[in-house]
Amino acid sequence: MKFRIGCLFVVAISLLTNLATSQAESRWASFIPFRKGVEADASKSYELTEENGPWLILAASFAGAGAAEQAHELVMELRSQFNLPAYINRKEFDYTETVEGKTIDRYTGDWAQMKYRNGSKFDAYAVLVGDYQSDRDPQLQKTLDKLKHARPECLDLQKREWSTQRFAGFRELQRRMNGDAEKRKKGPMGNAFVTRNPNLPEEYFAPGGLDDFVYELNRRVEHSLLENPGRYTVKVATFGGKETMNIAEIEDIERTGKVTNKLEIAADKAHRLTVALRAVGVEAYEFHDRTESMVTVGSFDSVGEPRADGKIEIHPAVHKIMQMYGADRREMAGGGSFGLQPRTFAGISFDVQAVPVIVPRRSIAAAYARSSSR
Repeated sequence: MKFRIGCLFVVAISLLTNLATSQAESRWASFIPFRKGVEADASKSYELTEENGPWLILAASFAGAGAAEQAHELVMELRSQFNLPAYINRKEFDYTETVEGKTIDRYTGDWAQMKYRNGSKFDAYAVLVGDYQSDRDPQLQKTLDKLKHARPECLDLQKREWSTQRFAGFRELQRRMNGDAEKRKKGPMGNAFVTRNPNLPEEYFAPGGLDDFVYELNRRVEHSLLENPGRYTVKVATFGGKETMNIAEIEDIERTGKVTNKLEIAADKAHRLTVALRAVGVEAYEFHDRTESMVTVGSFDSVGEPRADGKIEIHPAVHKIMQMYGADRREMAGGGSFGLQPRTFAGISFDVQAVPVIVPRRSIAAAYARSSSR
């Protein structure tokens, strides 16, 4: 979307131009280059790939006619003038398609189909800076501060009739009118922020993930939960083994690979129940760790949708599994009161309450760190 600059706006901006420019130049004069000899070839697109990052700074975004060209201009200026590795990431936004609503259609029983009020379709181009291995990298924070106060020539609203930078004019006006002197010193990239590389899977940034021992316990299992394609599943049965917080015992299990009889019994029950459920067409999985084994059913990308009151409206398919495998409410012997009776299958009991859980994954970040340290 083009933003045309009016005469009055130009006058307002020009009042502090000289002061802001000198401040920006002094900040950049003390800047230690991010990397020596950053390439700046105008014939190259410098598109963001999974090889970049994994942590970056989103400097600016552009949309509308001419957005790709202006994004490329900024990338080239950041590379050639500021010696920063800058990249472009393109993303398509389509608000013309029908989407699934957060309510149930009372006539069909399915999720309501809805459309955006102002349907539109456009490409947006984000300019990102950096190849940081951690979001806590001190150099990242320094560069972020520099970008927020920098004034690249290609983003100067006084030197071009229009800009496709998102909300450029509005943000500049807000900055000029802000009562905070420090915020008024910021440039056209004053809203820059730290972000992840969108080309990398979410698991890459998992804080922990499965450790080697638990991973080895599960990777050769026939119907391992590690093979579940969804992000969520429903835990329907849990079998406890020997719980221990003793470091020596845990290290002994990891060193020898031997588990206690209780753990073996728990694992056997989980395996037999999983096989039995699979035999009747149920998508069942088993999972084992140091203290217990469990059986889950189903694979889902989400548990449900958030409601206005902050609670989650459970997905119908997830709710159905929870009801199917949860305990029965039965009248107790002698009458007058009710209790919960766990369901059983193949002679093995399910949990009293089936609950949605996150599918465990091995942390790609942890594996990357291990391979990098070798």
